[in-house]
Amino acid sequence: MFFFDPLYLLFAAPGLLLAFWAQSRVKVVFAEYSEVGLTRRQTGAQIARNILQRSGLNHVNVERTDSFLGDHYDPQSKVLRLSPKIYDGYSITAAGVAAHEAGHALQDQHNYAPLQLRTNIVPAVQVGGWVGPLMLMAGLFISPVLAWVGVLLFGLTVIFSLVTLPVEFDASKRARQLLSTEGIIVGNEMDGVNKVLNAAALTYVAAAIQAIGQLAYYVFMLMGNSDD
Repeated sequence: MFFFDPLYLLFAAPGLLLAFWAQSRVKVVFAEYSEVGLTRRQTGAQIARNILQRSGLNHVNVERTDSFLGDHYDPQSKVLRLSPKIYDGYSITAAGVAAHEAGHALQDQHNYAPLQLRTNIVPAVQVGGWVGPLMLMAGLFISPVLAWVGVLLFGLTVIFSLVTLPVEFDASKRARQLLSTEGIIVGNEMDGVNKVLNAAALTYVAAAIQAIGQLAYYVFMLMGNSDD
């Protein structure tokens, strides 16, 4: 199985190491600022609802999800879902995450192109992410053409990861503006919000580097195989 090729680790190592560090950073920063309360006490759910209502998005529901770090905005069902500690929390972490997800809802409202693209390619990415590698493996024994089709399908996951970056960065930018203009945070609380949002952003950068590294390995392997 080519997945155990030591060369694979060379391509995958940068993304894997960054992902490990990013996840550790998220846990540490989120935990730290989950203990720091807001001066103007509002829960994450209240913050999200206030932002949505003031933006004319009364039709977007805010719901609790039991998934840890499962906070997300669903553009299909127009629902903003927050994990328990964010939904019920009065902390800087809760404020930053809730505002970030509300930022996605505003992107949807304004037809933000990268978000629309990411949403539209999700079905293809879900298929390409696991069908692509299977076709690649089969193609190694059957046909180089089949293998390259597998690589192209997997390439959709790379496109998804790259498109995700501006979507997430823009949502964080909107979150900072919303928290400030709505008077939700005061004083140096923005410093904590920035650390929370920057830590979360690292996870998306790591995911993109991982996807690029894996794709590069597939291409390198096939090109080397074609020279045999």
